Amino acid sequence: MSDLNRMSGAPPGHVPQEPHLPRDETLSLISADKVEGTAVYGAGGHRLGTIETLMIDKMRGTVEYAVLAYGGVLGFGARHYPLPWQQLRYDTELGGYVVGLAEEDLREAPSYAAEETVDLADADWGERVHSYYGPSVSTPRVGF
Repeated sequence: MSDLNRMSGAPPGHVPQEPHLPRDETLSLISADKVEGTAVYGAGGHRLGTIETLMIDKMRGTVEYAVLAYGGVLGFGARHYPLPWQQLRYDTELGGYVVGLAEEDLREAPSYAAEETVDLADADWGERVHSYYGPSVSTPRVGF
């Protein structure tokens, strides 16, 4: 019996669980799972959709893209738009992220359907995304 099990009174062979980590955000930090599902509003305050997932640069540890789910009905038929993270800002009054786009802007924006196979590491795809949205604070990336 391990010292931890003996001290806690746990039965032999019991594997202690890690303590629950707080998921609350601070003034400047938020967990990725709380960002997913957050509303995204266009320049006029019109709701465009929600953040489906975040794409994180493995080497630098920074968020590169928030993938916007837009359109469809009840989540079916939605298209996915990788938005450079630097293009989004959080609006406390709206309770969501704001991007300087109108719905019309999304018609020509790089996107993909859920059933499409997209090579997220493709340099041409990454260039299309960055070219469409213009320069940002971050160093341009090649592909995702």
